[in-house]
Amino acid sequence: MYFGDIMKVFFHTLGCKVNQYETQEMREQLKKNGYEVTDDETEASVFVINSCTVTGESDRKTRQCIRHYKKKYPESTVVLTGCMPQSFPEMAENLTEADIVLGNKNNKMLVSSLDEYFGASCRVLHLEQHQNGESLVSSGISSFEERTRATLKIEDGCDRFCSYCIIPKARGRVRWKSIEDIKAEVNALSSNGYREIVLVGINLSAYGKGSDLNLADAVFAVSENEKIERIRLGSLEPDHITDDLIEKLSKCEKLCPQFHISLQSGCDKTLKNMNRHYTSDEYFSLCEKLRANFKDCTLTTDIMVGFPKESEEDFEITKKFAEKVGFEKIHIFPYSRRSGTVADRMDGQIEKSVKAQRARELSLVADKIRNEFLVSQIGKTLSVLIESRQSDGMYIGYTANYTPVKIRGDAKIGDIVNVKIIKAEDDFCIGE
Repeated sequence: MYFGDIMKVFFHTLGCKVNQYETQEMREQLKKNGYEVTDDETEASVFVINSCTVTGESDRKTRQCIRHYKKKYPESTVVLTGCMPQSFPEMAENLTEADIVLGNKNNKMLVSSLDEYFGASCRVLHLEQHQNGESLVSSGISSFEERTRATLKIEDGCDRFCSYCIIPKARGRVRWKSIEDIKAEVNALSSNGYREIVLVGINLSAYGKGSDLNLADAVFAVSENEKIERIRLGSLEPDHITDDLIEKLSKCEKLCPQFHISLQSGCDKTLKNMNRHYTSDEYFSLCEKLRANFKDCTLTTDIMVGFPKESEEDFEITKKFAEKVGFEKIHIFPYSRRSGTVADRMDGQIEKSVKAQRARELSLVADKIRNEFLVSQIGKTLSVLIESRQSDGMYIGYTANYTPVKIRGDAKIGDIVNVKIIKAEDDFCIGE
């Protein structure tokens, strides 16, 4: 524990919702041990960069952050943690601007590592590799800073080994949080006023792997809390979503009917090269089942363009598949080479300009589908969780199926209110 003057810590989080959750864990660790967390970097004497390493661009942003804070605040203490040092420890060790370097396996050691650094005044490195069979160790959280919904990590790790992905190295193998721990954490969050919980994981749909549990058990554990009104799921892998799981999930009235099902490509040849574990027909069948079982269901996805060996014909197949499914929203990103992966060594790498052009073309398709969906909501009365207030006096919130709504009239942040949709514009529905 730090016993001097109160030390202020600033966090810079890169990457996914799991990283955001782990940042909150570290924030709460620090507060319990006499530190103060600030959102004003000019007040801070410690900077913690929670890194992502999913692409080479992620690593570049991490290096840029470290050097920025050390240059701007040379007397400060800079901590690097997260997926980049976990995956590439030698690279992290060479970033000498970072005074403390922790892998994501060791970020629970943040407080003790700060004590160690201040006590010895020398660089501190803790980079322990993930091991098969390890359990999910979590201190849990009781709040989610300045948000109306709370993200709860219930799973970590991935066993899939997609050819483009470094995550199994960054995160280790599948492991998950017990039902008892989930209930305890939800109780703490609901006591602090949260009414919506978002369940996340590195491979969330693998929750319970190797046991009699599955994702539905975790969802119902959350739903038992009477104060929680909504449960939302993070990104899911399609081949883990069985008919039995769909049937069980459909019985949970609190589960929001919005599913982010990772696609990556609509072309079977490309899916095989990616080492994905499903075909486009299987994926489409899953989408039909979800829409049949969940009222007002929305489907969102990720699509990667310009994967090695993806021809123009392959890309056209993906475009047509996106139109066929009619995703309510698509996250589009060009393939980025990732050192240490199978895809990085593949022949047929695509030029950057071609990848950018394909991303633009697919965006036009996605925007058209998105606009048609938003217009289709006009006239409906939907429940909306109020999340923020704009300077013009309008409020912004989300429906259960994650449609963004701007609201005219009186409202209160954190409330769930019924809103009539009167028009659609600028990627929002307008309601009153």
